[in-house]
Amino acid sequence: MTTIAAWTAPAVERPDGSLTAPETELLRGYLDFYRRTLLYKCAGLTAEQLATRPSPPSNLSLLGLIRHLTKVERIWFRIHFAAGEKAEPLFAPELGKDADFELIDPAEAEAAYDGLIAEWKLSDEAAAGRSFDERFVFKGTESTLRMIYIHLVGEYARHCGHADLLREQLDGSTGA
Repeated sequence: MTTIAAWTAPAVERPDGSLTAPETELLRGYLDFYRRTLLYKCAGLTAEQLATRPSPPSNLSLLGLIRHLTKVERIWFRIHFAAGEKAEPLFAPELGKDADFELIDPAEAEAAYDGLIAEWKLSDEAAAGRSFDERFVFKGTESTLRMIYIHLVGEYARHCGHADLLREQLDGSTGA
């Protein structure tokens, strides 16, 4: 791993997607777009900038969002949907639901960034070849893979809005 002073979040290309594709392709495309948009908002920032919380008293940082969305991907796709998979919870869950935002360290930014991309691959593998109508039980209630995609599109969209604001506070960058 490189030192934190030298590591900068790389440039990211976001995919174009169809606006008329069948539901499965459309939802997967939107999720992929928002996944990459989060990293797009981080591009060019140093590990220290990613870990900065520019809007006190909020605990939000771009690194916290990366960690949070890694956790969300794992929880929904691998712990709940593919329940047979051995996927441990992340980021000290015994410390509460905000540990992913609270326990950040710029020295871990590159590993967290890479960890999110790795989790995307594992999430995609857990859903590969599965019907959006496939059911699983979440907190005693039946749900579907479709719900996971809809939930994650909303989760990423909301947090990409946070990322917009954080990025603007960090270096003035806005848009896209």
